[in-house]
Amino acid sequence: MRNINERYVTETYADDGQLATFEVHCEPSFNFAYDVVDDIAENDPERRAMIWVNPEGEQHTFTFADMKRWSDKTANYLAGLGIGRGDFVMVILRRHYQFWFVALALAKLGAVMVPATFMLKEHDLEYRLNGADIKAVIATDAGDIAQVMDNVAEQAPTVAARILVASGGGGLTPRDEQGRLMVPEGTLVGEALSGEQGICVLAANRPGWHDFNTGVRAASEGFARRETLAADPMLMYFSSGTSGNPKMVLHDSLYALGHLITAKHWHNVRPDGVHFTIADTGWGKAVWGKFYGQWLMEACVFTYDFDRFHPSEILGLIGEHRITTLCCPPTMYRLMMNEGIDGYDLSSLEYSTTAGEALNPDLFEYWRDHTGLTIYEGFGQTETPLTIGNLTGSTPRAGSMGKPVPLYDVALLREDGTPCAPGQRGEICINIDPHPAGIMMGYYRNPEKTAAAMHDGWYHTGDTAWEDEDGYYWFVGRNDDVIKSSGYRIGPFEIESVLLEHSAVRECAVTGVPDPERGAVVKATVVLAEGAEGTDELTRELQAWVKQQTAPYKYPRIIEYVEKLPRTVNGKVRRVAIREKDENEPVEIAEGLV
Repeated sequence: MRNINERYVTETYADDGQLATFEVHCEPSFNFAYDVVDDIAENDPERRAMIWVNPEGEQHTFTFADMKRWSDKTANYLAGLGIGRGDFVMVILRRHYQFWFVALALAKLGAVMVPATFMLKEHDLEYRLNGADIKAVIATDAGDIAQVMDNVAEQAPTVAARILVASGGGGLTPRDEQGRLMVPEGTLVGEALSGEQGICVLAANRPGWHDFNTGVRAASEGFARRETLAADPMLMYFSSGTSGNPKMVLHDSLYALGHLITAKHWHNVRPDGVHFTIADTGWGKAVWGKFYGQWLMEACVFTYDFDRFHPSEILGLIGEHRITTLCCPPTMYRLMMNEGIDGYDLSSLEYSTTAGEALNPDLFEYWRDHTGLTIYEGFGQTETPLTIGNLTGSTPRAGSMGKPVPLYDVALLREDGTPCAPGQRGEICINIDPHPAGIMMGYYRNPEKTAAAMHDGWYHTGDTAWEDEDGYYWFVGRNDDVIKSSGYRIGPFEIESVLLEHSAVRECAVTGVPDPERGAVVKATVVLAEGAEGTDELTRELQAWVKQQTAPYKYPRIIEYVEKLPRTVNGKVRRVAIREKDENEPVEIAEGLV
């Protein structure tokens, strides 16, 4: 073990053992691929970097030496296609192990990685390709994203190279009634690809596309370090806003170091453990939990290259691969709760965390009662690493995001920029004077939105919370989602949490509907649990339930039952879509309870 993280952090602890201060620093030439991954590869080559499996039965254990070798080959291959420093490269690779080769290779070349989801359609993809002048696209052959790319190729003139990765199934291989893989005879898939000789062995053959696997296998292993700077753009994500076109969130290499606090003091990863963050590589959460911080801690990450989430599979993998630390969104914890976890071997699990959505108290209590483990909630954005969290050694409060992490100066501010008193709701803001490690450089090619979010020495997150007397933060909602009714400010999460505790509710979203008397009234859009019926009687029952559990003025005067909720491409509920629908199709306000 190299204790590499100690090169880049200065930290102190309080008398009770909790983290008190945390500062990161690096040389101007810092590069995560060279200075972290290659360093471990050269000095501790057999240390495990990743255990990778897929539903087809393929399995690989990659050491850091493997990661250096394959990323060097990938860098040579991509350089041969004309990709170099400052080029923007879109990467759509699901959870394929090739993502890690590509991410490291692009860092070594000084190119900017632009991860994206495989769920994009033509309009989404065309906007992204042209918005960032994408030079190359590296995509999976699993699913239809390559066809989507072909459909917009003529409208994306900056794309000089399309590079296709043969996926080996990617969890999409059909099975018969006995669970056997249904693949043509002689096709390599599953266990036949396991082991060193199966890495990048499959060829991809599609007109207009380069074959990634074949090209990388043939590429040289020798790659000399190239000049890059920590201040260079390194990574860019398209944000998952609830309205308007996605913003392009640009990060430099200090973003990688910002995730030291994510992995070390929130995920609680350790060098001899195995960390599992359940996230597709198209989302920022993947590098939160499957890349930067974990490898800075010299820990092994676990990756399951699946297509659809099945809680029984995930619960089985935890025991089979002796996962020690787990992070997934509350939705997945809820699905595991509905599955029932008592029959699964979770004895290896030592620590649990969650982010991405607010954690409902019922989940918090269930997980603790059935595993003995507390779920440590955290908060951050595409624009940031972890900024608020229940860190190791803290005592979480059910439903609270925790406290600001020592890496950042966080405050709740009113609209006039003055700080809120305990109990008052305000916008979560982060001091950026001086600019701290991990906070975005800005919104690429959008100075107006950058200035709107980063001004007067603060980064304005757009998220609202309140702070209790002990310094714990409690999430309220996005600024645009807060409902102003009869002089009250009502956060949707508060009502959603209560509704989700009712046995008839599987999912819900709370929004405001304009009302001439009250300004707005509360509406709940509900997806029912199996067996429940959306009757007037149930509506009255749910309204009474909310009134009994929280302040009566918050109860939903309107309840609509739907088959599914509108979501962004990364799965977050689009309350704005519900509001827009209600504006175009006015709903009648049925008072229900008085």
